[in-house]
Amino acid sequence: MFYKLTNRLRYFIELSYNGKNFHGWQYQPNAMSVQQTIEDSLEILLKQRIKILGAGRTDTGVHAKQMYAHFDFEDTLNLENLIYKLNAFLNKDIVIVNIHKVKSDSHARFDAISREYEYYITQKKDVYSYDKKYFFSKKLDFNKIDEAVNILKKTKNFKSFCRTKSDVTNYNCDIYDFHYEIKDSEIIFRIRANRFLRNMVRSLIGTILDISLDKLPIKNLPEIIKKSNRIYAGPSVPAHALFLSNVEYPKTVFVK
Repeated sequence: MFYKLTNRLRYFIELSYNGKNFHGWQYQPNAMSVQQTIEDSLEILLKQRIKILGAGRTDTGVHAKQMYAHFDFEDTLNLENLIYKLNAFLNKDIVIVNIHKVKSDSHARFDAISREYEYYITQKKDVYSYDKKYFFSKKLDFNKIDEAVNILKKTKNFKSFCRTKSDVTNYNCDIYDFHYEIKDSEIIFRIRANRFLRNMVRSLIGTILDISLDKLPIKNLPEIIKKSNRIYAGPSVPAHALFLSNVEYPKTVFVK
């Protein structure tokens, strides 16, 4: 038994997943998603249909080092036991890191104060990590990359980097940090913000790479941002090298 009778409670699931075999986080008809996989497992273990709501939506093929989702249950759960059984039940592509008891009005999406993504590029062919890094062998101009990153860090309106026909009306995002690091032949971009638009990180990185290769002049970047139209920005880089790496919440949402 997982529980004893009490009032309805809310829980945050903390998890990681390899997105290679999923059609994104969010439930889709006729396609397997991370959300549906976890909901199906919870239904079997808790003997009732459980709906979970994630901190965000990752696209097909995108991974998560850290994702949160909340669900409600009318009884107190034995969390250690539930974590163990979920991990035994779920396939190798998802791991439940923890389950946290939170306040009843806590929300995995709306209470998140920041999210961070990482994008991995390798300039050396690597047969052991080809499905986790974007192999990009062309010579990059890091001075131009620095200029582009500095402009984008000061940007608020990211409509030019949002997938067309997205179901949003607010295209403003607050960028808290945007930088990259170089490790041998590997380049890792990290961007942290209060929120992200659909396809935003992949189109930002694609635009930066085009600027580095002189396919887009750096002087055109402010105008691309101003036009608020996806057609003027660079192409999206592949999904398989993108990771949701961190989701941050106020400590006050958690119940000790």
